[in-house]
Amino acid sequence: MRPAQRRQQGLQYGILLLCMQAANFGIEKIPPATLIGVVGQALLYTGFIKVPWNAEEACISALKIFKHRDWKSFIVSNFEHGSDMHLYYNMISFILKGAYLEPMYGTANFVILLAFLSLGCSSMYVLLGYLLTEITADYSYYTACAIGFSAVLFALKVITVCEERDKMQNVGGIVVPSKIAVWLELILIHLLVPNSSLIGHLGGILIGCLYCYTQIGEIIDDVVYKITGKLIVHEEQFYRRRGIFFRL
Repeated sequence: MRPAQRRQQGLQYGILLLCMQAANFGIEKIPPATLIGVVGQALLYTGFIKVPWNAEEACISALKIFKHRDWKSFIVSNFEHGSDMHLYYNMISFILKGAYLEPMYGTANFVILLAFLSLGCSSMYVLLGYLLTEITADYSYYTACAIGFSAVLFALKVITVCEERDKMQNVGGIVVPSKIAVWLELILIHLLVPNSSLIGHLGGILIGCLYCYTQIGEIIDDVVYKITGKLIVHEEQFYRRRGIFFRL
């Protein structure tokens, strides 16, 4: 999402709604890393966590990285949000995906994977901004500045689809196969939320695809294993998608 000035610090409607939905889901059902991620981003948005930047300064763009070497935005842009409802929708999505993937991968592995996805999504956003500017000669792609966890969530969406057996999903009232759902969701969000970052969301999908369908995913899994000493165990379906026909 394009950054906007925080309207006010403290508890807003989206924060209260997030607390209610998390309670309805069951706090005890939310894995620890996912819960800490949700609480941390909520506290960051509300200003309870004090940081030496604001949401506007945290946004990422190709211009800020290539010209100004603003590496801070490369990292923190993923965890800032432009509005309380932006935070609400992202965190609800994170709870659902984290509740599925974190127990499967293990908390330590999941945290490190999130770090890789975050850096990958920032890299892809900057790369797409540069490439689209070169291809279309539209400088707005180069300067477009975005914040939010949405790109990482799209990457997690792709990974979730890869782990699950092929099944049907309901996206905006349209029932489609899970492998199509992520692309339909990309289009619907862009149409229904004009302020959303199409490049950021597309970048997240591409990072998820790189992890699921290429050797890059295997390299990341190997690095995670060397750090934690624990394998990321995937479903058999995931290995088939990578072209690896064995189970751990």
